[in-house]
Amino acid sequence: MKERAKVAVLISGRGSNMAALVYAAKADDCPYEIILVASNDPAAPGLQLAEAEGIDTFAHPHKGLNRAELDQIMHEAVTKTGAEYIALAGYMRILSDEFVSKWQDHMLNIHPSLLPKYKGLNTYQRALDSGDTQAGCSVHLVTPELDDGPVLAQTAVAILSDDTADLLAERVLIAEHQLYSTTLAKYVTREMDPNWILAEVRKRALALEETYERPSFGAPGWRVGSEKTGKYFAYFSHRHFGETGTSLFVKTSGLDEQSALLDADPDLYFAPKFYGKSGWIAIRLDTGRTDWGHIADCLKKSWRMVAPRRLTRMLDIADEF
Repeated sequence: MKERAKVAVLISGRGSNMAALVYAAKADDCPYEIILVASNDPAAPGLQLAEAEGIDTFAHPHKGLNRAELDQIMHEAVTKTGAEYIALAGYMRILSDEFVSKWQDHMLNIHPSLLPKYKGLNTYQRALDSGDTQAGCSVHLVTPELDDGPVLAQTAVAILSDDTADLLAERVLIAEHQLYSTTLAKYVTREMDPNWILAEVRKRALALEETYERPSFGAPGWRVGSEKTGKYFAYFSHRHFGETGTSLFVKTSGLDEQSALLDADPDLYFAPKFYGKSGWIAIRLDTGRTDWGHIADCLKKSWRMVAPRRLTRMLDIADEF
């Protein structure tokens, strides 16, 4: 099993969602571990639970500090542990843009509504006042705007005719405890999911000028140029072409460059069976540590090798300077 992702949880109170994450992480096949529970309130009851479960804790009161000062203290405490992700679990502080940017795509939150409905507080009463038939909860990525990040998963909870805000909150909390742990598990393993990997490759390939996707032997491929004369510059392989695993095929300048790449990093590159003799190189994408900037560069370089001259002329001029 791949090494577990290291997660820090931020709380402000009893930390029931934190507890759900902690207990889910005890399963042998859970892909994450909780390595720190931190709070802006040293008296938060959830800290005592975390300590009893053998998890490191950290607390620093927010009184007397501005937002940026507290966030820097929390950032340093989290990074010191080696955490790769942050899970907000009832952390009742609005985060600074600087803190959010440091943890972009690596910080999740759970919110008690079916976003984009009812951002902020008092979500249960607002759902009741609106006459909704369903409430629920959402796990989303944290962005600078409050409760506005991409939603990763949701669970709907039926509203009963005699519900009060408190009764509804009790049932939504049950849903939260189940949703957060499963969504976090899926998210920290996303770089091993072929569908997620393909979406990331596709996004970068189609960002190149006059590029379009066309399957080849059942595998997604990307061409540049017209429909009739366009040329392939990349293929996505998930057990295609007689290969195992998930990889990206791109062009090199020839067998010499291919050989140099294979020698430089045999754990990352391999010669594809179907295209290797033509100088193509395969880049492994299922290691869980893909450098997507490098992938974008490889796609652009391969695109440039086959793109029409009218598309590359300005690039060539820019390179001269």
